[in-house]
Amino acid sequence: MATRASEGDGVPEVPSTVQRYIDETPQWRDGTPAGAGGMTSMQSRIWWLASAGKFFEGLIVFLIGVALPLITAYWSLSTVETGLLTAAPLAGIMVGATALGGLSDRFGRRQMFLIEMVLFTLFVLGATVAPGFVVFLICLLGMGIALGCDYPTAHTMISETQSTASRGQKVLSAFAFQAVGAVAGTLVGVAILTNTDSLDSWRLMFGVVVVPAALVAVGRLFIVQSPHWLANVGRVDEAQVELKKLLDRTPRYPSVVSLATERSTEAAEGQKLGSLFRRPWRRSTILASVPWFLQDLGTYGIGIFTPTIIATTLGDVDHNASSSSAIIHNDLLGAEGAAFIDTFLLVGIVVAILLVNRLGRMRLQIIGFVGCAVGLAIAAASTYATGTVQTVLIFGGFILFQFMTNLGPNSMTYVVAGEVFPTSLRGMGAGMAASFAKVGAVLTSFLFPILLVSWGTSTVLAILVGTSLLGAVITWTFRIETTGKSVEDIDSMFGDEHPGPPELAARN
Repeated sequence: MATRASEGDGVPEVPSTVQRYIDETPQWRDGTPAGAGGMTSMQSRIWWLASAGKFFEGLIVFLIGVALPLITAYWSLSTVETGLLTAAPLAGIMVGATALGGLSDRFGRRQMFLIEMVLFTLFVLGATVAPGFVVFLICLLGMGIALGCDYPTAHTMISETQSTASRGQKVLSAFAFQAVGAVAGTLVGVAILTNTDSLDSWRLMFGVVVVPAALVAVGRLFIVQSPHWLANVGRVDEAQVELKKLLDRTPRYPSVVSLATERSTEAAEGQKLGSLFRRPWRRSTILASVPWFLQDLGTYGIGIFTPTIIATTLGDVDHNASSSSAIIHNDLLGAEGAAFIDTFLLVGIVVAILLVNRLGRMRLQIIGFVGCAVGLAIAAASTYATGTVQTVLIFGGFILFQFMTNLGPNSMTYVVAGEVFPTSLRGMGAGMAASFAKVGAVLTSFLFPILLVSWGTSTVLAILVGTSLLGAVITWTFRIETTGKSVEDIDSMFGDEHPGPPELAARN
């Protein structure tokens, strides 16, 4: 027990820390747990609202993949304009993750958690009614900036309000909604394409997102500020108030919250971006950023263009289609195949949730990278086959890729980026890692339409096999295992008496 209650009065004997209060389970005098140690209503609310942000990211990115042929034909876009369109939301994420996400270290987690969703809602509405390509492109960029801010803030809101034992599973469970959103995006596209013969039906695809996004923005008005952040910046009295709201349960426990008044010695230094590239945080920065970059090369390239690759590889579509009905038919064929394949993102994340505390972050990330390489190699081999064999290879390869990516690197890189930095740097560090990762996403989303035509599917997939294997190597080289470590345990590794993150390296 981290904070013992005095017999009879329930008052803590000595000031404790935020995480020890969160981790504590109430118990009777004989040591029997009182059964009130589960998620409180506020913890649950924060988790659901953070999960919604990941859902919208998956929904929008994959919905663009379905809507792309319609938008291209609607505005008669060139190949370069199509590349800009697919790259815009990812470029926005790249900018927003650092430019806005890092502000949560300075102004607070809750403030940015709310602002990002308000911005997202406004830009989705703008995209729905956009009068031309340029306005639509700006709205996609704006959506990306808002979603980029969500990367570090959603993670920190969860990790700084949940127990140490459940933190990894809670973060992964929220991240799973990215896969739910991806499947939902393709299903929404299929449903609309099945019931329309108009090229501008892409407006309806984006329009259905507006109301749910607005409701999530309203919900984020009614959550607490991160007690960890408040305590870290020296606002201990406010941290005690917010911590009591966070842990409000029936019967009330703890009845009194008394926090230590020490402020992190890293708070001032942690505000500077340059500190991420110096010891002791440089190793954390490399681990959080480079594997995520390599993962996003495949995740977004394959994810966005799965419908296109399927429709192109399979031989029963009209590749020169120009009529609205033919374009919609081809798009529907690819979308239906992608919807089936994308369900394995969900299977992968479910298995990851079950194994993350047993195998650890690093093992799953390495296993996942290798599995992704195998899946992409199988898909690449499909271009040399025909008929049923070709179909089996392309679907089997992509299914294995989607499963392994969410079992390992796609989910673990997100978890790790929010865990290998101290509280004073968590928002900025996770945001910077997400920004660097989205450089890879932007490159593939912009170049994929061009490279698929110029180099062919097999060559592009072969390159991604190599990047996946490189991700496994870098993960092993710079590994830092945070499984079982509390937020405060991780913070303590950055003190003067410790040499830094390498001390957290996996020993199992």
